[in-house]
Amino acid sequence: MRDRSERRAPIGSPSRHSSSPRTLLLRAGFHNAARAGKLLGDPALLSFLPADAQADDLGEAGDRGGCASTDRFRRPGGRPADTRLGPAREELIDSLALTADPDMALLSLVRLAEAAAASETGHRGATGGVEPGCTTTPAALLRSIMSDPATEAREHRRRLLAVLGASQALGDFLVAHPERLTALAPVRAWDSPEESSAGAMLQQAVQDALGQADPADTAPSYSDEKSPCLGDSTVNRATAALRRAYRDRLTAIVADDLTSTDPLEHVPTVCRRMAELADAALDAALLVARAAVGPQADEVALAVIAMGKTGAQELNYISDVDVVYVVGPAHESQGSQEPISEECLVEVGTHLATELAHVVSATAPEPPLWPLDTALRPEGKDGALVRTLDSHLAYYRRWAASWEFQALLKARACAGDTELGARYEQGVAPYVWEASRREHFVEDARAMRRRVENESVPRGGVDRRIKLGPGGLRDVEFTVQLLQLVHGRSDESLRVRGTLEALDALSAGGYVSRTDAAALSGCYKALRLLEHRSQLFRLRRTHNLPEKEENLRRIERGISDCLGHGDSMWEDFKDLRRRVRALHQEIYYRPLLAFAAALSADEMALSPQAARERLAAVGYSDPDGALRHIQALTEGVSRRAAIQRQLLPVIIGWIGGGADPDFGLLSFRRLSEAIGGSHWYLAMLRDSPVAARRLCQVLSSAHWATERLAEFPESIAWLDDDGELEPRRSSALAEEIAAVLRRRSLAGPDDAALAEQALEAVQAILRVRAREEVRASLADCLDGINPERTASILSDATDAVLDGALTVATGLVIAQRDGAEAVSSGPDAGGCWQAARARHAIIAMGRLGGREIGYASDADVLFVHEACDGAGEEAAAQEAEAVAKQVMGLLASALPHPLEVDCDLRPEGRNGVMSRSLDAYREYYGRWSALWERQALLRARTCAGDHDLGRRFEELINPLRWAQEGLASQDLREIRRIKARVEAERLPRGVDPARHLKLGPGGLSDVEWSAQVLQLAHAGRIPQLRTTSTVSALQAAVQAGVLSADGGGDLVAAWILASRLRSAIVLGTGRASGPRSQVLPNQIREIRLVGRLIGLDAGRERELEDLYRRSARHARAVAERIVFTDAAAQGSAASTPTTTTVAQRHSGDSPASRSTARNARAQSRRGTGTAASKNSSSKGSRRASRSRATRRRPEGPYPWS
Repeated sequence: MRDRSERRAPIGSPSRHSSSPRTLLLRAGFHNAARAGKLLGDPALLSFLPADAQADDLGEAGDRGGCASTDRFRRPGGRPADTRLGPAREELIDSLALTADPDMALLSLVRLAEAAAASETGHRGATGGVEPGCTTTPAALLRSIMSDPATEAREHRRRLLAVLGASQALGDFLVAHPERLTALAPVRAWDSPEESSAGAMLQQAVQDALGQADPADTAPSYSDEKSPCLGDSTVNRATAALRRAYRDRLTAIVADDLTSTDPLEHVPTVCRRMAELADAALDAALLVARAAVGPQADEVALAVIAMGKTGAQELNYISDVDVVYVVGPAHESQGSQEPISEECLVEVGTHLATELAHVVSATAPEPPLWPLDTALRPEGKDGALVRTLDSHLAYYRRWAASWEFQALLKARACAGDTELGARYEQGVAPYVWEASRREHFVEDARAMRRRVENESVPRGGVDRRIKLGPGGLRDVEFTVQLLQLVHGRSDESLRVRGTLEALDALSAGGYVSRTDAAALSGCYKALRLLEHRSQLFRLRRTHNLPEKEENLRRIERGISDCLGHGDSMWEDFKDLRRRVRALHQEIYYRPLLAFAAALSADEMALSPQAARERLAAVGYSDPDGALRHIQALTEGVSRRAAIQRQLLPVIIGWIGGGADPDFGLLSFRRLSEAIGGSHWYLAMLRDSPVAARRLCQVLSSAHWATERLAEFPESIAWLDDDGELEPRRSSALAEEIAAVLRRRSLAGPDDAALAEQALEAVQAILRVRAREEVRASLADCLDGINPERTASILSDATDAVLDGALTVATGLVIAQRDGAEAVSSGPDAGGCWQAARARHAIIAMGRLGGREIGYASDADVLFVHEACDGAGEEAAAQEAEAVAKQVMGLLASALPHPLEVDCDLRPEGRNGVMSRSLDAYREYYGRWSALWERQALLRARTCAGDHDLGRRFEELINPLRWAQEGLASQDLREIRRIKARVEAERLPRGVDPARHLKLGPGGLSDVEWSAQVLQLAHAGRIPQLRTTSTVSALQAAVQAGVLSADGGGDLVAAWILASRLRSAIVLGTGRASGPRSQVLPNQIREIRLVGRLIGLDAGRERELEDLYRRSARHARAVAERIVFTDAAAQGSAASTPTTTTVAQRHSGDSPASRSTARNARAQSRRGTGTAASKNSSSKGSRRASRSRATRRRPEGPYPWS
């Protein structure tokens, strides 16, 4: 549909003289070339063109016009319009080609020529004068416009043709009143210094029609005798004069618009001029109304208050004009004279308002200007048409709905008594700027927008709504108005009426980003331009794009370079609506608005006293210190300070709702000072529907996470996207670390340089793990601590880091041994080096092996290797030993986020070699393995390195950890002995055992030992128990019938609660190590932090200890029945017991079991506490825990869980 000028030969090019007239007309944009050809030869038009245009039509017979002319407009055997036109008409075609609709422009021009000629003949015989600004010789003026080569005449012609080609209604107006051709003269343009104001012109036209002098020169009469009102003919004459003068000025506005170089940027000018013209029309109409009412009107002052687009000075070409009327006495009562009563004021004011509406809106020979809408008055259509000022204010004070204050935002005194209008504006302003504090104000405003949108949905067909539809003008206006009403209470710079002016103020104040403000402003002007051009054709009130193809084409030709780059105007229109809708949804539904609306003006302005009182009220223990943070954040004139001034009134409330508001506000200050200069940070907090509140929740409840946010600024952006808080795929982490290593090479000149490069590479990959820790911590803070999700994120990240560190360490060992050239080609896709003498794998043990690690967990591992083809076993072992030591050393030295790697669970403990081959492991486990090693291997899994080697290692240990013979009685007694010793040695001094989450009764150690005892006893014959996960093992035990459902539920619940509490202690207090990191807090501040993180409501945090002790007590009872009875050993006999029997044994139903449990508990109490190995026991006591059956020195590590 879109006309692209570059696709056709430009009009006026030299080739046009070789083209036929029909081709010339089609190129110019005419759709009916035959009719256009006839109109170009119309005698009425030819008489106004230069002489050569008439000569072109002369035939051999010298005939001018008539049939001969029509015949000569056809070549022999040709079609109409196939003859030469001559320079004059070709130049006219050039001018018409620049209009929106050349066909309509030419037709209207011919009609205007006929009317001008007839009008001039009529004027010669008339004796009366002409109205101001008109000409008595329209024909001569039109001839000058069409034929005079002077610059002013050519500009006059350009303006005339532009109007005729865009508006049929204005063309009809000029045809009906050709004397108004002067309205299009450049000297009578709206902003021409030679032209008087629209108000003065309309007033003069009305006064001339009424036969009145200037009212200012006439003193008011206070006589009781009333002169008769003017007759209807005089009023009608004045009404017609007003309407003609109005359209005279309207024509000038349209001409400026259509000939502007940038119609899009000219839109605000059109809106302002139309509002000024409406003001002038209302003022002049009020003069007519007073003349119609008579002298009694002199006693009443009437102010016309413009509302809606008129009040905001954003009026369309044709739109209803929203007004409200205010009446009052015109003069103060003097002496004993009684003041005019309110009833009389309202009666006369109503008469004036009715006459005023009749002047501008009633049907008459001259078309009405626009509908006058008074539905925005108090009580709407059911209320009085006019009210006194006191009545208005009383209504707004007591009865007005929220939407009425939004309407009052645009209220402006536009006509009538200026002093009364000013008092009205001043009277309603306080109600407008306090309206957002009304209950549910923001929700009501949003609901009204949805209702307006839904009620205007067209029935069937395509949605062509420019104004009311989704993504239309109303979306922009409602968005801007809501922001104004909420933030305008404390920021007077937002108290403007116009939408575009308000957008500029919101952008300057930081309430809307510059990008969003510019986008909304551009889209708003584009939509208004479409609305204007849609209305211009017939000057009818419409807010939809036209349906007919020719009407769309007319609009598109006029603005084709203004909207966008789509294939058609319709595509550009849909794109505009999509963009507006997206911005509207993003800004209009900010949660910040609803919370800010509930604050007082002092709280919004952050005045010191109001801020101090509010800080103390919402929970800050040091209001003065918090106030200093606020002042540091908001002082200055920078954009950052401006945005923080609007965020902080809400943010201090959100932070105040957390467990530690003082630390939260301090953290917000530190974070803002660290990254507040980034353009996205504060903008995201302001614009995001959830980010600001989530950040406040993290800052006031999680010290550990808060300290890492500034280090990983990108993590703050995750708060705006739930998907970013989900665990990443392990393959994605592996690919990222591989990419990190590819960007780093080992090419140093000596061993020290190589070691430094390797350390830098490991620091880079450990940063990936630290980032994933932040991801897990944010998810836990916002969605409740979830041990399974946390362990999944951290385990995947740790596996990836160990794999990367193994690659780096192997490359470093090779480079230091064989030179940097040996690793210059880098590792292969699997992380292996070509010059390596062994294949390496890392086996995860302990909580890492069970994928149950937390924020404070280290990494328990075993190293295994296998010599490569052609390499000796001794050389491979030397390389493997060096690689294992480098892995541990690099990870421990990679600050600021080191990873402690512990391999004390290897054969022979700390006295054993770091890495063993498969054969060495096979020999050791076959001859020397102890019970604790069998128990430790329950959690072994391959986590890094050569996966085939790791798989074969698992196949090697499976018969040992999942032995078919189960658990013998002496093995169970050995487990009890070890556990009792660990309970005595590992528990920190001075710590109440009942408060220790790991080693205390019913803690993690008890649960994990219980699960492992069941696995050792039954996994050989129950495949479901062959898992490295504690919870999965317990659930499988319940399903297999070796553990009662109640007992399994108690153990799982206790394990999950203890794991959540461990994570909460780390996140809340920031303590990741030390004796107190696994002990229930006893300080009220820490209790509050931990309690909130696990989901306890405010005020109930002190229930934390009771909650844990109750869960631990139940778990301890089940653990004693499993670990401290012989049921496990008995259940491992060759004959498989029934499900009921086994479940009863582990639920402690038999007297023998209870007696044995009591004896075991007594022995345990003598050992003071519970025990655990790596997760259930002490590495420091492993030498004493080695099984006596091996008859080796007791130097191995303790059992673990």
